[in-house]
Amino acid sequence: MKKILTIVLIAVFALSLASCGKKDEKTITVGATPVPHAEILEVCKDILAKEGITLVIKEFDDYVIPNTSTEDGSLDANYFQHAPYLNSFNEERGTHLVPVCAVHYEPLGLYPGKTKSLDSIPDGAKIAVPNDTSNEARALLLLEYNGIIKLDPSAGLNATALDITENPHNVEIVEMEAAQLTAHLPDVDLAVINGNYALNAGLNATRDSLAFETTDSVAAETYANLLVVKEGNENNELVQALAKALTSDEVKKFIEEKYEGSVVSMVG
Repeated sequence: MKKILTIVLIAVFALSLASCGKKDEKTITVGATPVPHAEILEVCKDILAKEGITLVIKEFDDYVIPNTSTEDGSLDANYFQHAPYLNSFNEERGTHLVPVCAVHYEPLGLYPGKTKSLDSIPDGAKIAVPNDTSNEARALLLLEYNGIIKLDPSAGLNATALDITENPHNVEIVEMEAAQLTAHLPDVDLAVINGNYALNAGLNATRDSLAFETTDSVAAETYANLLVVKEGNENNELVQALAKALTSDEVKKFIEEKYEGSVVSMVG
């Protein structure tokens, strides 16, 4: 009887210790696209580990699921998007997501497909652009800046192909899901590609594109990539610890050395 009682007490004690361990556990789960976001978060793992925090990174190849998962609590945060996309997503989906901090900026690049130079754009050329509201406008503004089209000035960051007022080459704007642009690059004359998807395909805006957004442009501030959480979680201890890590000098150095200008840290 005493032996049985001893075994029971040991089991209860073990469960108690397990429970205490679970209570003290500090884990934050973040959704991100693979390149460069997940790579940057990997650097943060070691920084947070020194503070007793475990960072779990879940990779996604689209822009929708990371946001819906942050909204429903499956993720604690996400890191892949800029403010115009976030605002558009909240408006269209009725989500309640907010930024915590700006981390980096990825210059949007205009990459050659069938056409290898901006001086040899044929009439009727097909130019692929991202089909989401904010990134399409950004792509069209890049085309305008390089003299390919002209847009209605009042359209601004809401510009679509319908806002093109001058089109000397009669180019056809091909709207496409951002993640598919690199795969279809050989099928079009030119493509404006998001930085993360370009990097994932081995492309570097400063090296491989025909034109890209400069770091001193309005776009650099407007389209900075953000750490995002559901409203009300901005001041969570773990979220703030991650924000501090993402904006650290260690992460800034990694970005500068790893991406050679195709990703630019927002840390001064």
